[in-house]
Amino acid sequence: MTSRVEAVIDAAKSAGRGVFVGYLPAGFPSIDESVDALLALARNGADVIELGVPYSDPVMDGVVIQRATNRALEKGFKLSALFEILRRATAEIDVPILVMTYWNPVVQYGIERFASDLAASGGSGLITPDLIPDEAEEWIAASDRHGLDRIFLAAPSSTDERLRSVIESSRGFVYAVSTMGITGARADVDSAARALVARLHSQGASRVCVGVGISTADQVHDVTGYADGAIVGSHLVATLDEHGLDALGEQTSILATGLLNARK
Repeated sequence: MTSRVEAVIDAAKSAGRGVFVGYLPAGFPSIDESVDALLALARNGADVIELGVPYSDPVMDGVVIQRATNRALEKGFKLSALFEILRRATAEIDVPILVMTYWNPVVQYGIERFASDLAASGGSGLITPDLIPDEAEEWIAASDRHGLDRIFLAAPSSTDERLRSVIESSRGFVYAVSTMGITGARADVDSAARALVARLHSQGASRVCVGVGISTADQVHDVTGYADGAIVGSHLVATLDEHGLDALGEQTSILATGLLNARK
């Protein structure tokens, strides 16, 4: 059975383009503004949304995202707010929303309970940057029970064996980390991204999206010339933080123009 995220990617492929995945942290700048920001992404060209769970030890997040998630935590963000945001956003838009979370909050909440509440609130699945398939048996079983996508990360340093494991365990797409290190906008997306996507395809991956370091429409265009999607995070978070909702919508529209004729 094809998931909602897979259906969006496949429809874009049929149209000759990739997908644009936009990331924002939950509860930033506030609960209400977080919902409005998700709506702005969806209504201005985001095909899929990645909603980050604020966490006290964000090992993969760069300065911009850390600052935003810290502000959400300082305002008392709790996981109950995540599901409230999802319910409110998914009642207004059809764009699938994936939750990006480190694994410890899920374990503390309860894996089965988290999966159940995620599905009930309209979430499409999880991106888990610090969970590897070898240690994901409980999550794989819970995601199957609740029809949720599970997206694991692949890095340029991953062995072919690990890539195969990630491909076999993922549903939705495989998240290819474009460069080693933390998130953040970069002038050039690491050329290792193209090589990694080629390796994933050679190992049987049918849907691959690239994240970390993408911040311009030209980069979105370049990445979706060889991958199925481009993921933008820090640039959108900085735009929301510094310029507000209207600017976020405008930047989303600009980034989405990079998808036009990417494969033609």
